[in-house]
Amino acid sequence: MTSTEQFWICLTCGVEHADRPETCAICADERQWVPATGTAWATLDELAAGRSIEITELEPDLHALATQPGVGIGQQAKLLRTDAGSLLWDPLGYVDDAAVAAVREIAGPPGVVAVVASHPHMYGVQVEWSRRLGAPGSPVPVLVSAADAGWVARTGPQVEAWSGEREILPGVTLSQPGGHFPGSVVVHWAGGADGRGVLLSGDTIMANPDRTTVSFMRSYPNRLPLSGAVALRVAEHVARWPFERLYNNFDGVIAQDARAVVLRSAERHAAWVRGDFDHLT
Repeated sequence: MTSTEQFWICLTCGVEHADRPETCAICADERQWVPATGTAWATLDELAAGRSIEITELEPDLHALATQPGVGIGQQAKLLRTDAGSLLWDPLGYVDDAAVAAVREIAGPPGVVAVVASHPHMYGVQVEWSRRLGAPGSPVPVLVSAADAGWVARTGPQVEAWSGEREILPGVTLSQPGGHFPGSVVVHWAGGADGRGVLLSGDTIMANPDRTTVSFMRSYPNRLPLSGAVALRVAEHVARWPFERLYNNFDGVIAQDARAVVLRSAERHAAWVRGDFDHLT
């Protein structure tokens, strides 16, 4: 299925654009970066040669999608399935018909009910995923935080701005703790981890390589931290729910005691930026 309209994808962030400006505004922001050679663009057809999307099961009813080779930031999207429908989270910067067919098969009826990105870096080709996953003339809703809606570079009637908190499916709640972006979103899935709860955190809360701590950053590539107060605010926001496990927007995971890890890591972050450990530096 080819797109009904031409659009362009920034090769650095992987976000779709209706037009092709000289510089990608998302990458020009202090949270991202523009290559020394400037912004480069490609169409979906140009990206298709030699690419595929791999889908793997992370746990029952939760699958990961990854483009090989990667596009843009190279996030790992998540497909969360429930009996009432499925959620496509942090959509990739690439889509093809084989991946759409696989997602539909995994989702089963009633299919994908919403496409949601944690923040603008993860918008990917969200409108294109929406169009291809929906019925003809009835694309899947794309939910975008109202606080970050100005970053949407390709829109359509399916794009809906929202604020606050929303139970998008039974036991699946979207909320906006902010932090990395003012409207940064997380997903709490009550039924995940065998009923002990799962948090899909994007990079609002980043699972670290040590698998026992998380980070809170305004910019990851430019090493710009959030304040201690914001880290504590984000942690306290998500700690309203029980969750045993946390998945970030790549392949990072806190496999157990994730809620306690988030709270403990926020306290550590606040202590370091407050200067409590300056004697160690």
